[in-house]
Order: sequence, then structure tokens, then C-alpha cells
Amino acid sequence: MKNYKLLFWIALIIANMMGCGNPQQNSQNNNKSDTTSIQTSTKKPEMITQKIIPSLWVETKNAKAVADYYLSIFKDGKLKEHHQYKNPPEAGGGDFETAIIEINGIEFNILAAGPFFKFNESVSFVINCKDQAEVDYYWNALTANGGQESSCGWCKDKYGLSWQVVPVEYFDLINSDDPKVKEKAMKNTLKQKKLILSELK
Repeated sequence: MKNYKLLFWIALIIANMMGCGNPQQNSQNNNKSDTTSIQTSTKKPEMITQKIIPSLWVETKNAKAVADYYLSIFKDGKLKEHHQYKNPPEAGGGDFETAIIEINGIEFNILAAGPFFKFNESVSFVINCKDQAEVDYYWNALTANGGQESSCGWCKDKYGLSWQVVPVEYFDLINSDDPKVKEKAMKNTLKQKKLILSELK
């Protein structure tokens, strides 16, 4: 029962943070909230403009470390917000953190609330790479330090999140009007972990 209370409070925090544009101001104006922020970033939160934001629940409780990890891989990204929260006793106590990062113009919410759920391959993110060098970079970065190679261009990062690292030319090959080109690309895909474009052509 304690876990369900914790999940309720975390969901409430995320709903407030994602839907209200300025979480810091709203938390100051709403004295009825039982969940209090024990530390927030000094940077003024930006208005939320993205209609749908992927939310990633990681098993750690350090959202800043998770944000730093992804921003070290995706060099054009930035940290937009970072908050730390303390649950009230009736929610089971304990702390959790949130962060918002932006990568390639897309916002991701990071919820670092401990080991309640695990990622699986039913949700993954595709990285469209311009060439083999870019495929190599992202594959190596994501599978290093606890990541995991899978097959057919799939891998997992150290938090267990699944990625598909794909050269954009690959889609031309598997959707080619030439049956031989298409068949070779499809068959060789099944033999590979990281996609090697030269072996698919």
C-alpha cells in the first residue's frame, strides 16, 4: 500500500510540473500541496510548449546524473530544469528528483524515483544517423559503461532504455523497389548487432 501512495504523490508532482508551465511559481502559490520541493534549480523555468513529452522513470534517484549522462551523448542537448522533492510521511517518505532535458528540440522528462519499474523493448527511440560514422558514435556511446548490444540495430543504454541506431540510407534499402536489394538488406540485418551499412548494400 505504501508503494501506491508513493506513486500517487509522484504522479501528482509530475502532473503539476508538466501541465502548469511554471512549476516553481505554482508551488509557491499553492499552499495546499503536501509534497514539498526541497531544492529547485536557480534558473527560471521556461514555458512548456511541447504538447506531448516522453517521461522516463529511471531506477536511480539522481535525476541530475541521468540528465548529465544523456547530455554527454547528445551534444546539442541542454538541461532545462532540475528539482528535488521530499515525500510526506503519509506517502511513505523518501526523496525523488525530476529533470527536463531538451535533445534535438525534443523535451524529455526524467523521473528519478527508485526501482519500481523497468524499461523494456516495447518502447524505444530511433536515432536517424546520417552515415556509418554517426552510427558508430551513438552505438559506442550508448553501449559503453553498462549498456548492452542487442541485434538488428537495437541496443540498451546503462539505464536499460532501448535505442534503435539506424543510418537513414537503411530505410531506402529495405524499402527498395529492387527485390534483390531489399532481400539482401533484410537478410543481413538479421546477422548484425550494430548496423553496418556497407554489408547491407
